Amino acid sequence: MHTTGTSLNEIVENAHRYFLTDATKPLAFRLEQLKSLRDAIQSYEERILAALKADLHKSAFEGYMTEVGMVLDELRFVMRHLRQWAQKKPVATPIAQFHGRSFIAPEPYGVVLIMSPWNYPFQLSMTPLIGAIAAGNCAVVKPSAYAPHVSQVIADMIASCFDPSFVHIVQGGRKENEDLLKQKFDYIFFTGGEAVGHTVMEAAAKHLTPLTLELGGKSPCIVDKTAQIGRAARRITFGKFLNAGQTCVAPDYVLVQEDVKDSLIEGIMAVIHEFFLDEGYIEENYPHIINEKHFDRLMALMEGERILTGGRGVREKRFIEPTVLDGITFESRIMQEEIFGPILPIITFTDIDEVIATLKTRPKPLALYLFTTDKVTERTVLESVSFGGGCINDTIIHLATSRMGFGGVGESGMGSYHGKHSFDTFTHYRSIVKKYNWIDLPLRYHPYTKLKLKVIKRVMR
Repeated sequence: MHTTGTSLNEIVENAHRYFLTDATKPLAFRLEQLKSLRDAIQSYEERILAALKADLHKSAFEGYMTEVGMVLDELRFVMRHLRQWAQKKPVATPIAQFHGRSFIAPEPYGVVLIMSPWNYPFQLSMTPLIGAIAAGNCAVVKPSAYAPHVSQVIADMIASCFDPSFVHIVQGGRKENEDLLKQKFDYIFFTGGEAVGHTVMEAAAKHLTPLTLELGGKSPCIVDKTAQIGRAARRITFGKFLNAGQTCVAPDYVLVQEDVKDSLIEGIMAVIHEFFLDEGYIEENYPHIINEKHFDRLMALMEGERILTGGRGVREKRFIEPTVLDGITFESRIMQEEIFGPILPIITFTDIDEVIATLKTRPKPLALYLFTTDKVTERTVLESVSFGGGCINDTIIHLATSRMGFGGVGESGMGSYHGKHSFDTFTHYRSIVKKYNWIDLPLRYHPYTKLKLKVIKRVMR
């Protein structure tokens, strides 16, 4: 489906040639390109929102809140701080290296490949691109073929503001993905599922290419008996059913203490009714499942389970109602894979220590959410369970800031981005010592004597 008339090999080679001109390295150039990207996004805003509606049935509000607005906010933050990030950083010089000056100098990797997913197709293409440009790289961006309307808008928008040798959009499906991974890049940034993440990492290893993997997993949401149940119900419902559950950090399932289980379920069901008023509102504002394959998978996950609310699906519209399941255990079928849809399983527990012990044996999730007012429980969970990031008494909002890094750990990914972390991800930091010529201490040179050994022990201990 690649239709630019230029082969992928030529696209990557052109990018390498462009990078070698050093045109991308001056701070003024980077700031100007970020400004051009900002202006283009604002100019294309209506087209972007329309494309999100066409691919995922996102409302204009949700499309702006979770995609366009987040990207513009990231751009504003990066442009404000880039001058400081790009400076050389002086560090202390050891006495053994007298007399010299030490500093750390950031430099771009070169030509980077950004592979983005379909669930937030605009935001998850643009946010890493902002970091790549800020650090001084050239970029080849591969949006998801599952979101073709957004992919086309991104291609048109980028072509309107950038030299194709500087930033190039490659459209297409699996074949284009495979062909791109055969090329030699200086860095790879991939967002998607764990299975494809293995493929990307294997391809990167052939060229010893460094990479970031933003994956996913089954992110737990723990609610103990001390939680403010009404507020927990609203925040869990918001986080779970945003984008119809197709969010990598959505609460995958709820672990609720037996004492407050009935209250929490009642609260969640009431909030679902409050949020999604009637079929007319849902028809206009509720996102759809990305395609029939994922629709069928999600419907199959609910078979034989106790459905408390929802459960209805309309295949021709790729629509699934917000659904809550009860009577779920860790052995249930729905607990064997990441749900990535509007289905919320409820698991009951009695002892928080047992929950912690169970979570420690499972793959490390991308996110963890804890609703509690018990400071001991909060401290114990944070100190005992490994996860990418998360919230206390809320869900998903930890990624909506440019002041903290976002990323996974273990099976949920490696590396992080957003704000300064994006700049760091696409930057190699060189450690440099500038030695002065007015003195040259003879201590390190042959011949090595007992006296020199005695001196060096004093200097280096």
